[in-house]
Amino acid sequence: QLQLVESGGGLVQPGGSLRLSCGVSGFTFDYYTIGWFRQAPGKEREGVSCVSSGGGRTKYADSVKGRFTISRDNAKNTVYLQMNSLKPEDTAVYYCAATVLFSLSLHDYTTWGQGTQVTVSS
Repeated sequence: QLQLVESGGGLVQPGGSLRLSCGVSGFTFDYYTIGWFRQAPGKEREGVSCVSSGGGRTKYADSVKGRFTISRDNAKNTVYLQMNSLKPEDTAVYYCAATVLFSLSLHDYTTWGQGTQVTVSS
């Protein structure tokens, strides 16, 4: 059974940092692209970043380029999202998800985690 579990969310002040983790089980981890998405209250879910199965390719939304870094450790079946210089507009529930494509379109993702809350506020 495919399962993704996010962790690492919390409350942080503007300009601070957080690292999110996405633990994956139940399938061949290094076969899948893993993406991070977020959904703020009253807004649609949007793509944040994704990393290819081998880790060699990454993609970022314009709003997080230069501030967020995605990486994966295939030995630990885990994908990380390092978030620096956080802004109040980064506040959202963050989800990780899996797809066989290299894509940041949420419609291409078939398996999702339950989400972790990130709140950026002073």
